[in-house]
Amino acid sequence: MAFFPKDAGRKAVVTTIAGLPIEVSTEARDLIVHYEVGGKAYYEKFLEKATYPGGASGVTVGFGYDLGYNTPAQIRADWKGRVSNDTIAAMVSVSGLKGSRAANELRRVRGAIVIPWDTAQEVFGLRTMPRFAAMTKTAFPDIALAHPHGQGVVLSLSFNRGTSMRGDSRREMRWVRHNLGHDQSLIPADIRAMKRLWIGKGLDGLLIRREAEAALFEKGLQQN
Repeated sequence: MAFFPKDAGRKAVVTTIAGLPIEVSTEARDLIVHYEVGGKAYYEKFLEKATYPGGASGVTVGFGYDLGYNTPAQIRADWKGRVSNDTIAAMVSVSGLKGSRAANELRRVRGAIVIPWDTAQEVFGLRTMPRFAAMTKTAFPDIALAHPHGQGVVLSLSFNRGTSMRGDSRREMRWVRHNLGHDQSLIPADIRAMKRLWIGKGLDGLLIRREAEAALFEKGLQQN
């Protein structure tokens, strides 16, 4: 699938991911994968076994699949037939656990949850991305007005942060939702403003990710 910018004579065609309820560029998809797991070599060395990324995360497997934010039923639906029943049982045992509770349980389940790269890639492409794309479309009703880079950036935010709009920590998410239908030029600043939540907390990877998302949204604005 391809998205043709208004000035298609000067700007390259943007390739998008087929089968999703929103238009997500392959560049945005690659951004998500990069900030979730790095490349294949890094994944196989450090992330093939379950990890705990820190903060409010849960035990995480595959391409950023956070067991703390998935129900037992969802885990079984996504992984059944792709990993062993014993692996699924270990994953289900930490479902819903976040923060220090997840960190405390990691040692118990780490050796029991090993997800090969190809399996992680399959679940991400066939299960996780479509589900989060649908959630993103619901949470951000005007998302179709954005360039595929921008739609993918909002998907990245949803994948990393969820789609809740409640509370002060979600202030910038509400701004993004509003500005999709009003003034998209403000959205890169909205994304950068989210950094306030992680500065000085040892989560510099999130600061870098927000900057990359803001830059890709700006790239989409230039192509619209």
